[in-house]
Amino acid sequence: MAHIVQVGAGSGGMVVLDLLCGDARITRLTLIEPDVYKPHNVERHYFPPSAVGEFKAELARDWLRDRRPELQVDLLIHDLCDSTVQQEIEQAIASADVGICAVDNEPAKYHFDGLMRKHRKPWTLGEVLSGGIGGFVHYFVPDGPCYGCVASHLKRDVQEEEPPPAPDYSQPGGTAPEVRIPASKAAIHAIAGLHALVTLGLLAEPRQYSPGFTSLLLTLQRVPDLFEEAFRPHRLRIPRSAECLICQPPPAPCAAEDLDAALDQALARFENA
Repeated sequence: MAHIVQVGAGSGGMVVLDLLCGDARITRLTLIEPDVYKPHNVERHYFPPSAVGEFKAELARDWLRDRRPELQVDLLIHDLCDSTVQQEIEQAIASADVGICAVDNEPAKYHFDGLMRKHRKPWTLGEVLSGGIGGFVHYFVPDGPCYGCVASHLKRDVQEEEPPPAPDYSQPGGTAPEVRIPASKAAIHAIAGLHALVTLGLLAEPRQYSPGFTSLLLTLQRVPDLFEEAFRPHRLRIPRSAECLICQPPPAPCAAEDLDAALDQALARFENA
């Protein structure tokens, strides 16, 4: 009897859902997904071309109900970061056993991490690299490194610049360039399958589970000067960063006299500069 909360029902997220929700231990799913199914999604998705224009969340619910009619599926057709629905999202997370992130959006990853840590829930994240050359699977537990620690270790920017307009794959001559090389359906399924396996392990042993890594990088192609071998796993044990402002406890509050003394010292240094 387990409740999972998943963000994202894209081409990778649907593979994870399909593999997880076939497990009888999972009896409830809360799915957070605001997007509409578009023509460029068809090539790598489970849903047919006739479903273009419908909400992905509703398509995912129908897909799962065809396979597990008894599964309770609750939909939140909203952006994860939408301030108007945070109460609903937090209520779902508070009652969940495991969280799953299947979105390619840095702000959403940080936000989901914050929500899961607030409610002390474990969660997993799957990421397919541009072009399908490989992918990551990460797992997080309340007292372990947060997504900020992992992103810092991987040299990712904490703040993203405003993203360019999404490419319209139905208009090859359009003005919006494709900033990422789409991964093949096979590459997506390979990483999503690993994501599902790690999640099932975490679901079975939420307090004791340890796959031997914080993040698993699996190369799928040889890329000179980047990946020297295809199909090679790299297990990363990323520690909790002492400098992380996200998951470290806040400093103890200072007494008023300590603040006054610190201010006096700072002003003295300024005057002597």
